[in-house]
Amino acid sequence: MRVLVVNTGSSSVKLSVVGHGGETSGATTLGPPGDEATDRDIVAYVTGAEAIDVVGHRIVHGGAEFHEPVVIDAAVRRGLDAVAALAPVHMPPALRLIDLLTAHVDVPQVACFDTAFHAWLPLAAATYAIPERWRELGVRRYGFHGLSCAWSLRRAAVMLALEPSDLRVCVAHLGAGASVSAIREGHSVDTSMGFTPLEGLVMATRSGSVDPGALMWLQTSRGVGAEGMSDQLEHASGVHALTGTGDMGEVLRRAGSGDAAAALARDVYVHSVAAHIAGVATSLDRLDALVFTGGVGENAGEIRDLTCSRLGVIGVQRPARQPQTGVDSVISGDGAAIAVLVIHAREDLEIAREIRAMPDLPARAPRIDTAH
Repeated sequence: MRVLVVNTGSSSVKLSVVGHGGETSGATTLGPPGDEATDRDIVAYVTGAEAIDVVGHRIVHGGAEFHEPVVIDAAVRRGLDAVAALAPVHMPPALRLIDLLTAHVDVPQVACFDTAFHAWLPLAAATYAIPERWRELGVRRYGFHGLSCAWSLRRAAVMLALEPSDLRVCVAHLGAGASVSAIREGHSVDTSMGFTPLEGLVMATRSGSVDPGALMWLQTSRGVGAEGMSDQLEHASGVHALTGTGDMGEVLRRAGSGDAAAALARDVYVHSVAAHIAGVATSLDRLDALVFTGGVGENAGEIRDLTCSRLGVIGVQRPARQPQTGVDSVISGDGAAIAVLVIHAREDLEIAREIRAMPDLPARAPRIDTAH
């Protein structure tokens, strides 16, 4: 089975074809999702690719309904529309790409969900202390980056010669979006993102957690409307709000040159990451490993070092070495009580694995009405 994986992120679209043995071909990263030029590049890629058997989509939010991979038919497509507003940065462009590919491929398309890995969070971790009526409407903590967490858990287990079910690990997925998750006995038991991917860590352009009282004050006393607030919190906050750029590499270069605003943004980011790692670690009975993944987690050694230097209180030591270029690596010192790893995010391989595990995939695409 050859799986075309479509990973619609917040800042780019990644495409690759995964063969039966896990080998990838034609991997490419295209421009921002929703951009017309990106759409054209995707169509050119698909029409020029070798024969594929199925398309797998990374879908950020499955809401309360979708807990496992599902073939996209008309009913599923309507269900995805119903939860699109919960992840406004990711969901609309991902759904546009489903519709776009419907016109160009005649193979099944499968939705694989970032929320699925966290679907059985313990109630104590999933429940907001809010009125019952709001909880009945579905307001709870869902968690995200689940595909990355699942892949990181499996890779860490191989690298440390342990069974995934025996490993207690915190995964710090640090990219344009960022979250940390605690995994025990193969399951997510705590995570920093909540009802939407806006909660938790400071991110590239997203604020992370902000006192809701401050947001209500801005609305009631300063006339900031809900739509404008949503746009600002999603697209004009985070590291970008403090420096004018969401590029962590640029922020670190500027901080190293004495730029005070960039240094503050770096320190705010590290404070947020370390605090959330320490927080979710309290949901574990022990901590065996800390995994850094995602663009920042994999490439920004300064962020890893500064974060670990704040985590001595939970037994994490500063990394003793840098990772090998392009290779998943253990960067903690020999004999460290808690292993620190850098693992490259391979959501494409996790999506392909999930699809291959599905029973009874149809040979042809179900009919999908793209007029939404």
